[in-house]
Amino acid sequence: MSREEKDVRILVVDDSPAAIEVLQRNLSSRGYGVVTAVNAMEAIGILESSPFDLVITDFRMPGVNGRDLTRHVRENFRDVEVVMITGFGSIENAVSAMKAGAGEYLTKPFTEEELFAAVGRALERLALHQIARGRGPALPRAPHGMVGESEPMRKVFRLVEKAAGVSAAVLISGESGTGKEMVSRAIHYSGPRTSAPFVAVNCGAIPETLIESELFGYMKGAFTGADHSRAGYFQTAEGGTIFLDEIAETSPSMQVKLLRVIERGEIAMVGSPKPIQVDARVIAATNKDLASLAARGLFREDLFYRLNVIPIDLPPLRDRGDDLHLLLRQFTERYSREFGKGELRFSEQALSAFRKYNWPGNVRELENVVQRLVLMSEGDTIEAPDLPALMRFTPLGGPCLDRTLEEVEAAHIAGVLASAGGNKSRAAAILGIDRKTLSTRLKKLGISGEG
Repeated sequence: MSREEKDVRILVVDDSPAAIEVLQRNLSSRGYGVVTAVNAMEAIGILESSPFDLVITDFRMPGVNGRDLTRHVRENFRDVEVVMITGFGSIENAVSAMKAGAGEYLTKPFTEEELFAAVGRALERLALHQIARGRGPALPRAPHGMVGESEPMRKVFRLVEKAAGVSAAVLISGESGTGKEMVSRAIHYSGPRTSAPFVAVNCGAIPETLIESELFGYMKGAFTGADHSRAGYFQTAEGGTIFLDEIAETSPSMQVKLLRVIERGEIAMVGSPKPIQVDARVIAATNKDLASLAARGLFREDLFYRLNVIPIDLPPLRDRGDDLHLLLRQFTERYSREFGKGELRFSEQALSAFRKYNWPGNVRELENVVQRLVLMSEGDTIEAPDLPALMRFTPLGGPCLDRTLEEVEAAHIAGVLASAGGNKSRAAAILGIDRKTLSTRLKKLGISGEG
């Protein structure tokens, strides 16, 4: 729950003074603001005059019962959750309470732990609804557009702040789609080099035959077609930062040259016998375990240590808790403005699907899904059937242990491609392979994409 407990207001409704006393004492001990009512009509009057987050009501009360009170709350107060309590537990009562709109149902006698668990779930559900509708608290401020309140991301923000104040090399690791370039930009634009260039280079996207000339530049006549001299990315980043994404894809020979840049601050343009000095802060990134690669001789160990001065490990989205809903809200607001849409909300079933999905493509995949949902939405509510097929519940889901590895791989690739809106380049990034490899596998599977 993102809100402080002292800011939460709970209305307890029960015709038993003893029950009210126990509930009030327990809830107040946790810091909740508690108001009580002895019948439904009194509770309705209180709700009309003051805002509340949660109503805890007895099921059987004289006059208007708890089920009717719950229905009234649901039809008249959008941002109030309900917990139903009864001493007459039965399947029929539980079904009746849920149909009326109660989010939680407790049977007397219940323990303090059961009470607080039900209250916690109800308040979490309320917070998620508010975030999804853009009605929750302001998105927490973080460096340069990053969003997150989870402890793993708070750690990242602290490291970004420390890294921004120095010029030491930084190595950012994490799965594809976790936001490595965004973190590198935050470091650059939070530090003293902010007025100088930030140059991003995808090392895995440059052919081996061209990467040296692209990074270091070349002299006129250095090779066939070099009819003029041209500066490389390192010269372009002079005084600023160069971001080397997918650093693990570089060859051993290129790793030697990069080591010289970091150690001596000099490069050699292709075709030039004389090295030149450069001043560019190096931030590298990888979605692979570079330490393991170095230990196995698949990446230069000395270069790894030079890059790993300030290591930043980005957590996958599935380990970031409620950050998912903050990001969901951010992307929904952004694309609603971009596409000229009104306020959009997500149904409980849709939100549940978002929470249960594993997000193999991380934040990038979430953004792609939200962009497509906002663009294609026809009403003001995103329902579960609007979601990509692989996010929706199916009784055929789960661990299908009778399928071959090839069948599982095919299903996963098809699912990721769908989540990326058919875009092959995005799907390849999510899968952690290059576009050419993905195209080859898609051709084998008979699946097409947008490009």
